[in-house]
Amino acid sequence: MRISVAAREVGGGTLLCGDARPYVTASVVKAAILAALLLQARAAGRELDEEEHAHAAAMIERSDNDAASALWRAVGGRTGLDRAARRLGLPRTEGGDGGYWGLTRTTAADQLTLLRSLYGTAPSPLDEAARTYVQERMARVVEGQRWGVSAAGGVTEGLKNGWMPRDATGLWVVHSVGRVTAGGRPVLLAVLSDGHATKEDGVAAVERAARAAVRTLAARPPGPRSASLRSRRGATPPSAPRGPSGAAAAAADGGG
Repeated sequence: MRISVAAREVGGGTLLCGDARPYVTASVVKAAILAALLLQARAAGRELDEEEHAHAAAMIERSDNDAASALWRAVGGRTGLDRAARRLGLPRTEGGDGGYWGLTRTTAADQLTLLRSLYGTAPSPLDEAARTYVQERMARVVEGQRWGVSAAGGVTEGLKNGWMPRDATGLWVVHSVGRVTAGGRPVLLAVLSDGHATKEDGVAAVERAARAAVRTLAARPPGPRSASLRSRRGATPPSAPRGPSGAAAAAADGGG
């Protein structure tokens, strides 16, 4: 099992980062797909149409895979996502192999950068209306999917999770990214992990890491400091195969 964390107080300089190794995204990529759609719409001088609004809501709030596939095609698949990743400052994020959005690869640091763009805490190519739109979708994630970074305590302003078993190994990828306020301190959190025997094991590990990150941030005074947070349990297995994974690969190996 391996796990990576990136966390930052909103408006502050305190930063935690785990290792920079990439993970397949599963459904956390859906926030980036929506950002890519909004960037393209703005460049074209248009608003999202009714169908795109419906797909965006389903993709983020319910983690609907068919909606994600529709918007993945709309933004131009891997090419469109890679273009958006460059604009958003995500150097280690690459669209899924074979055109499968769930096999996009990213790092915890890139996901933190994306959160900073979405939540308006750093210069962003997304305008205020686009950031608000994504924030509203992430705030409405259904109750059954509000695990993960929400375990850090306090109020969860928004999150997006991802989970899937890899066909090649049977081991689970489990991720959670979002914004929480704990102890009155707003924090952006990205926790990526893989190599879990079950989804439940992955959720538990992600939630432990989220709580540990917030505790570590709370113990440090505000300022331009940094620290490393790495997994305390388990060895780091080799990365899972990157290729398409069965008939459900377009839907991230059938995960969420």
